[in-house]
Amino acid sequence: MELATTLKSQTIGNHVREVGINPNYWYPVAWVHQLKPGQVMPVVVWQQPIALYRDSNGELHALEDACPHKGVALHKGQVVLGNLLCPYHGWEYNGDGECVNIPYLPKGQKLPCAQARSYPVREKYHIIWIFPGDRALSETVDPPLVPEYSDPNWLMVEIPAHFQAHFSICNENTMDVFHGFLHKNLNGWFDPVLIDLKQSDASVYADYKVSYQGWLTKFIGISSTGSRVTTRTVSIEYHYPHYHTSLEGVSSLYLMRLPVGSAETRSFSLMFLQLRLPKWLLGPIKPLVSKLVWRFLFMPFLQQDIQMIESEQRTYLANPRRRYVEINPAIIALQRVIVRQYEQYMQQSTVPCREW
Repeated sequence: MELATTLKSQTIGNHVREVGINPNYWYPVAWVHQLKPGQVMPVVVWQQPIALYRDSNGELHALEDACPHKGVALHKGQVVLGNLLCPYHGWEYNGDGECVNIPYLPKGQKLPCAQARSYPVREKYHIIWIFPGDRALSETVDPPLVPEYSDPNWLMVEIPAHFQAHFSICNENTMDVFHGFLHKNLNGWFDPVLIDLKQSDASVYADYKVSYQGWLTKFIGISSTGSRVTTRTVSIEYHYPHYHTSLEGVSSLYLMRLPVGSAETRSFSLMFLQLRLPKWLLGPIKPLVSKLVWRFLFMPFLQQDIQMIESEQRTYLANPRRRYVEINPAIIALQRVIVRQYEQYMQQSTVPCREW
């Protein structure tokens, strides 16, 4: 659906700050290097605590982080071959969450029916992904496609981020190219103009004309000289629940979002750049260049964004009834998609009655 790009004042409600996620997508939970064979780590996907572990063969498993016996956190246990042992009584669970051994139970006695929920888990793009929704749907949905990942012509920069804010606030920051004013001291962008906007039930697509000037413009290849003002098109694609942003073949950013809770969000992003350096020189030092670009170029931008995002969250929590005025139709479209995805999931899901 094509939408008008006119900047028009609209009073918005705060319902979007209250919604949860549609869990029937793949969500990133950790970088691959953070979990070695025999290790277990706790992760949370929208208020669902999960014990993520890698067995002795390197295979990944994800179980609900609560022992079916006493509810003790399983991530505090230990990995033995392919199984996870509860730290309290040593009850042993395989990768499917089935209890396969109780150390003090007499040999030959039937095991109790103790089953921890297991989650589909994948490893892709140096990221570990979990599917927290309907297991049957996990084979019909894939993590975002990142074609640049295997292309040696691009420099890849891994960008981790942690926000004390609802994921909708973080998502609006990414869609809001008008906040270049915040980054003016970092040679950021200026004079943005929204030129195209489309929306569907699960996506928002926006194009902005943006101007650049300064040494950073030359370094990342936007123009051959930093002294001249250069105008380019920034394309932002939000395919619930993740982002892809591109700048006319100069850069490509894949922003994978992990909603942790009502006021906590993490991101696992992959930035791809075409730097003006000889390939023979860049090749051997790519890992070092990647770390330097992250530390000295992108981290300062991110730190400024985090300050604004967390300030917005604190103000909302102090007065959830406060009304706000928005003029960017791309933000309104984004909010509609976030709310619609959650409401559609809630309508389709069935909540069993509590048994007492």
